[in-house]
Amino acid sequence: MKLGLSLGYSGADLSLPMEMIHEAENLGYDSVWTAEAYGSDAISPLAFIAASTKRIRLGTGIVQLSARTPAAAAMAAQTVDSLAGRGRFILGIGVSGPQIVEGWYGQPWGKPYWRIRDYVSIIKKIFERKEPVSHEGREISLPYDGPGSLGLGKPLKSILHPYPNLPIWLGSGGHSNVRMAGELCDGLLPMGFVPNRGQQYREWIEEGFAKSKTPKSWDTFELQSSVQVSVTDDIRSALRALKPRVALYVGGMGHKTLNFHKEQMVIRGYGEAAERIQELYLAGRKAEALEEVPDDYLDEGVLVGPPERIKERYRAWADSGVTGLTISTNQMEVLKIMADIAEIPR
Repeated sequence: MKLGLSLGYSGADLSLPMEMIHEAENLGYDSVWTAEAYGSDAISPLAFIAASTKRIRLGTGIVQLSARTPAAAAMAAQTVDSLAGRGRFILGIGVSGPQIVEGWYGQPWGKPYWRIRDYVSIIKKIFERKEPVSHEGREISLPYDGPGSLGLGKPLKSILHPYPNLPIWLGSGGHSNVRMAGELCDGLLPMGFVPNRGQQYREWIEEGFAKSKTPKSWDTFELQSSVQVSVTDDIRSALRALKPRVALYVGGMGHKTLNFHKEQMVIRGYGEAAERIQELYLAGRKAEALEEVPDDYLDEGVLVGPPERIKERYRAWADSGVTGLTISTNQMEVLKIMADIAEIPR
């Protein structure tokens, strides 16, 4: 299985763990991943990383669809890919909730399914560079001819000749979007993935393969999940350390009536806990909310404990049907432990 290293997005200060990134590349890791919400962006750090690495792929997990027009996202991706060495960049895209989309990026929530379809379709045309780009979409059209337009827009080709097969991956967890990833994209970053959901995701992706206008199969499509890894003899404390983040995302990262993280917890069979966490968190009782996060829920989606336990539990991930696993950790030793467990060729 391919391994990736997740960097996430910054807190108040931005720093990149370059020693860890170099070690991952030396150990044979396939990719390194950044993220963005409403602080540091996902693409700029990859340009910095590209300058001091040689092989490791550079992925955005994810760039916010509402933060850039399709053309701006394509330009940034193909620029970094050209600087890094063609074929290293993975453009992972996704959509946040309406609180961030409208509150931070100032974009309408609209119809996310159709917006993603339009977004991916336009970017693919830009990368392929077969003809001047035009697209008549349900949510996004190019050239623009909506309110305020002069009607003078002209279809254009990218001046830069990019790598035409620069991969586009979608970050999502719902049936319709996962199916769309199989139809239009080159990979999926599955939201809310745990090993026992692997077959469901693969079936949805294969539905997309069947709808694609071009031949699609597992030979060229990647399904890469992510997992928090921590080496420790105190499993209970390690799980407890994860609870504040879960309480934040399930309880407060989204509106009461529309929270993707809460929905994923419900789908996994923890609906009662999800409701209680959100109720407490939105009432300002954050300490109580984190106490409602079940240990079993956490343990299903992480690899924590001594190396022997991690190796034993890794087998479920390896057998789940994913083609890659992105590691999130702040322990340098984890990189080699996981490389050995996954038997990555050096």
